[in-house]
Amino acid sequence: MTDRPPPEPGGATVDAIAALRRLSRDIGRDRTLTQAAGGNTSLKQDGILWVKASGTWLAEAETRDIFVPVRIAPLLEALRTGDARAEKATDFVASELSDSALRPSIETAVHAAMPQPVVLHVHCVNTIARAALDDGEARITRRLTEAGLAGRFAYIPYCRPGVPLARQIARIASERIDIVVLGNHGLIVAGTDIADAARRLDVVVAALAIPPRPTSELSETAALSELAAGTPYRLPGDATAHHLARDPDSFRVARAGPLYPDHVIFLGEMVATVTPKKAAMAEFLASWQAAPGDAPSLLLVQGAGVLVHERLTAGGEALVGCLVDVAARIPADAALNPLTTDDIHHLTHWEAETYRQTLDRPGAAAPGPGAA
Repeated sequence: MTDRPPPEPGGATVDAIAALRRLSRDIGRDRTLTQAAGGNTSLKQDGILWVKASGTWLAEAETRDIFVPVRIAPLLEALRTGDARAEKATDFVASELSDSALRPSIETAVHAAMPQPVVLHVHCVNTIARAALDDGEARITRRLTEAGLAGRFAYIPYCRPGVPLARQIARIASERIDIVVLGNHGLIVAGTDIADAARRLDVVVAALAIPPRPTSELSETAALSELAAGTPYRLPGDATAHHLARDPDSFRVARAGPLYPDHVIFLGEMVATVTPKKAAMAEFLASWQAAPGDAPSLLLVQGAGVLVHERLTAGGEALVGCLVDVAARIPADAALNPLTTDDIHHLTHWEAETYRQTLDRPGAAAPGPGAA
């Protein structure tokens, strides 16, 4: 990809594609809606699904060519018949409409399964903070019903993204159901056009909003820097990350295990903790001496702050911010429902996610103003 403005795709209305790009950019720049390469948007026109490419950032929608054209009918037939090609959807790309070499989103079949022309899939932190609880479905149902959305939404318990989720979507899909909440994952909102979908997204996010516990930047980091000196760990780019180690309720959430897929993909399977002492840090590093490449990406220094592994990319930094935002919205007394060992295994051994990880850009800054 280059930083040139993307060409207008053939076969689609220029105004609609431009509107999709603008909305995608705005969603991508709001860290409470999506983070790094997470989330995806799409537009259906004339039998073609224009969908965000895997591993790209919605925040870059107006400066990079991030949308891939996919033929809807054969993709839906593959989904219906159990054809393995539905997973990648690369065999259904309308290459005559775009010269992009990127793959369609890992959620392309999900977008195709929704009948509405515009589909927005976001990793809304307010939604995740509810959908990762033991009683998340009941809490969400109550809030959306109170917002006057009864009969318009469905709740799907966690299942692996991609084709397994698309099959669940296909089971409940209808013109009437334009809101789908995904357990331990996020939110799908659909509309008849870009403006309709954007309005519905605003309504649902407002209905599910949770006031976060206040977070504050850690002004004095000398002790943390000293603890990290000579180790493969460093201070995070976002100083509010230290809240994870300093707020007991957020600390509890961070240690509970991954609550949503992108945490696993960009931060790994575990969050480690140490006490703020050199001896404790030395003992921790020694425990990973045999496999230093597997050392946790996120290290909570209890009561002091956060350190991140030097290998952490811009995508990983964004997911640290996501964890801060989700944890700050989960009540202290709420029972959590983290992903299971099997859930994590299916993510870490999924080729589509391995591909997406290869597109994460080491050392790259988060794109666009307000993206952080």
